[in-house]
Amino acid sequence: MDRPRKPTLDTVASAVGVSRATVSNAYNRPDQLSAALRERILATAAEMGYTGPDPVARSLATRHSAAVGFMLGQQLSTSFSDPALSVVLDGLASTVDGHDHCLVLMPGRDRGGPRPETVARAQADVVVAYSLPDDAPALAAARARGLPMVVIDQPVLPDTARVEVDDLGGARMAATALRELGHRRFGVVTFALHPDGHSGPVSAERLESAPFRVTRDRLRGYLAVVGAQPVWECARSSRELGRAGARELLSASPRPTALLCASDELAFGALQAVRDLGLRVPADVSVIGFDDVPAAEHADPPLTTVRQPLTEKGRRAGELALRLLDGGRPGEPTRLPVSLVLRDSTAAPE
Repeated sequence: MDRPRKPTLDTVASAVGVSRATVSNAYNRPDQLSAALRERILATAAEMGYTGPDPVARSLATRHSAAVGFMLGQQLSTSFSDPALSVVLDGLASTVDGHDHCLVLMPGRDRGGPRPETVARAQADVVVAYSLPDDAPALAAARARGLPMVVIDQPVLPDTARVEVDDLGGARMAATALRELGHRRFGVVTFALHPDGHSGPVSAERLESAPFRVTRDRLRGYLAVVGAQPVWECARSSRELGRAGARELLSASPRPTALLCASDELAFGALQAVRDLGLRVPADVSVIGFDDVPAAEHADPPLTTVRQPLTEKGRRAGELALRLLDGGRPGEPTRLPVSLVLRDSTAAPE
């Protein structure tokens, strides 16, 4: 026994007595029809079990999906444990959602970004690259497709819309605050310089060849103020790696009196490391972070940190993506200001 054929635009049009284009307009361009005609078309379609044009077929026909692709540096599970990314993504998603566009997440692998084949087959008309290395293959794949691109933070690419903050200036601000308190012995806990999974001491050669602009700028900003100091690299921005790295730095003799951390997550780990060693924050060791994620003011003690406007960063990236979808130009890079938030995790050394 043959199954009944699935209703199509043509069968609905025949039932209503209008053209195929008129039925299509009822779904995609309702302003082209009277309210009464559109209501009659939709009611007939509902009776026949027709739910509307197939979005996949429509995208194949028009070569447009009305979707924004979001390219992550790491796997989804790792990425969403990063509170700074969560806030940025919320700002981006709320902007895109308000204009009836989908957000397509493209997870990465080992900080290197998505696989090129993932980008090649993704149904997206514009891509947003979030903190990828300079040489990420996913960037070349997006270029090969001719997709307009927005970059959040890194890398710096020609003819590409970009939203960033003053990472170098923010790091200098943090280091200067500690110098002015009287600190002279420092340790620096940074996130990845290379997407190779390395955690450990950082050499000058490793810093100079690093493909992550944000890591380079924050680290250079710290060292420009405090001079040559021990630096510990963490493969990810995570509390457990920050804790391990801070313990290594604090085991040196003479012990640092202040730790400069490239993110709040690393700083939260450093706070725990100080307690692990029977020391006090800030009496024995001052700790400073970068980002000002929501948990920073509720840390024990509340964390001194460099505040960047995370929600605004995501919102601006979403606006740029929508502009590119409408055929606009990338324009000049958008640089958002940072500020130092002083809390109880820093004080003059005793």
